[in-house]
Amino acid sequence: MYSVLIEFKAAQRNFIHFKILTAMDTLNKLDETDIKILKLLQDDALLTNKEISYKLNKAVATIHERVKRLQEHGFIKKYVAILDRKKINKNLISFSHVLLSDHTSKTLHDFETEVAKFPEVMECFQMTGTFDFILRIASSDIDEYHSFYRNKLANLPNITTVQSFFVLSETKSVTAYPL
Repeated sequence: MYSVLIEFKAAQRNFIHFKILTAMDTLNKLDETDIKILKLLQDDALLTNKEISYKLNKAVATIHERVKRLQEHGFIKKYVAILDRKKINKNLISFSHVLLSDHTSKTLHDFETEVAKFPEVMECFQMTGTFDFILRIASSDIDEYHSFYRNKLANLPNITTVQSFFVLSETKSVTAYPL
């Protein structure tokens, strides 16, 4: 009786192992339907599973399971509303290039941690090349940007240089990744 229980446990472990491998395989492989779902949701995150199923000629249950799987595996990180920045008075977009005085792991981490706390900073990228970071900053006007720069950004330690560029016009701005 005891050996049967052990064999059952071993079989159970193999099944779990198989399930994990299958899930990991799925992580790196999107089929045509997955890609179509992601394209549709990038264009309009408010689409219901029923609307997606109609557009793709698939069963609602199939779409539901696929969307759930895409979320669970991190392909879909979150759903957001993209606002018209001019209607909320964020008329000035700037890109600030930041050079730090040293490049220890702690200095880089501390800078990233602090700059991520500023609501004006929309994006922060660590870069190769002359500057260490590029920040995309949204403000209502040059005065608000100046206040942000003087009272927040310039007060961070280890900053050697900040070089800012201001957007004159916007030709293209998309959030959807090409798939």
